[in-house]
Amino acid sequence: MEAPPPPHSSAWPFPFPQQDWEQTPPSVQAYLLTVQQSLAQMHARVEALEARLHQHSTTSHRPPSSDTPYKKPRHRSPSAPRRKAGGPPGHAGHRHMILPPTAVHALRPEQCPCGNTTFAATKPYYTHHVLAWPPIELEVRHFVLHRGWGTACGSENNAHLPPEHATGYGPRFSAFMGELVGTYGNGRRMVQTLCASVFGVPLSLGAIQKVIERVAQAIEPHDMAIARQARHALMNSIDATPWFLTNALHWLWVMASDTVAFYMIHAHRSKEAFAALIDAWAGILVSDGDGVYQSWGTHRQTCLAHLIRTARSLAERPSPDLAACGAWALAELQRLCHRATAPPTGGEWRAWYARLCTLIAQYHDRADDAGRCARRLLRAMDSLWGFLAQHGVDATNNRAERALRFGVLWRKRSHGTARPTGNCWVERILSLKETCRLQARAPYAVLVDAVSSCFQGHQPALSWIPDGMSTAAHPR
Repeated sequence: MEAPPPPHSSAWPFPFPQQDWEQTPPSVQAYLLTVQQSLAQMHARVEALEARLHQHSTTSHRPPSSDTPYKKPRHRSPSAPRRKAGGPPGHAGHRHMILPPTAVHALRPEQCPCGNTTFAATKPYYTHHVLAWPPIELEVRHFVLHRGWGTACGSENNAHLPPEHATGYGPRFSAFMGELVGTYGNGRRMVQTLCASVFGVPLSLGAIQKVIERVAQAIEPHDMAIARQARHALMNSIDATPWFLTNALHWLWVMASDTVAFYMIHAHRSKEAFAALIDAWAGILVSDGDGVYQSWGTHRQTCLAHLIRTARSLAERPSPDLAACGAWALAELQRLCHRATAPPTGGEWRAWYARLCTLIAQYHDRADDAGRCARRLLRAMDSLWGFLAQHGVDATNNRAERALRFGVLWRKRSHGTARPTGNCWVERILSLKETCRLQARAPYAVLVDAVSSCFQGHQPALSWIPDGMSTAAHPR
């Protein structure tokens, strides 16, 4: 049997001299080479598993809440001064607002330290603001319906309830329950307990559910208007997170601009679901590197935060080659992010681009994680600097991820929904809630108007939902 060639390595891999290898029978050499290859594969697998084990929120897609409280990752430079807690310097702040009074009490000095009780030319110097809540009393109306017989024909006739009172719960009370459940994420039993404790109103869970379904029906025009405006925006951040419908995996999608946010629950995270979300929209897309978005072309901004987390994870690997590649990619990506506030000169841009091309060329053909990182950068090459070319485009997908955060908390509390009508409620109330937040508008007033209009058969006020075309992204 012909002896296999000795292993090609910069260091001799066996614990015996190379002269002994040349005197070893070929069959033993073949076996030792097989064992060495198996050990190398096992070592690479163990290293990859250990890297996954040590992942945290800054090196993966995991949320910060999943980080262990004993080892919070800190990437601040040790020499950097520790900033004082609170708002940064120059922060506008939020001071206590003086509301219009319902009653004014004038207080004058009673006695001077010298014993005098008479004062002249008093004038106000300070107004003390006190908020108080009067006893909460519901307005309970009884509509007594009468029945009568016509004197001419003798037929029986019944009185009918006005449409706005047919449900048994007024617009403000219905909107309040919709606010508690949808905007603040309280469960039905919590709403039941609150209404019994604060208002003294005993409600069944079924009654609360019917009120929620009416509110969902009332805000359907708002959901349609938000979807229409989102699909006319010039720039949108899009992302998806898992959702469950009767324990079956679905996906909660969001399409968020700087003025509106539209949500959709779909059974898949696929190109079909993406097409159902955007409809005929063809603007600038900000997204992560999922394959669903790869066909969008040059009108896309890849989320640099995802790439930075991947590079940081690679930089923390014990292998020197992988760590060197990760540190290099991390430095270049962070330098690119900083260009959002400090646009580069022509020479700086050409130097950065040359370094990135050198990085990709050096690691592109490797079969390990360094090669995968380089190939990922190459695939995203055309969508790395869209935020530099178009003013108003975000460098990260943080807008969509923030918009999904409340939906993620909802999923963890309730484990999803049980019926398609529940999905409809989640989609509509999340779209309304996030759009109201973007417009600095109170959702409760919108819900009251929506429920009142629905009860009376009128179109609700939709003029506050801005035109999506106002979300402009101008060339720099």
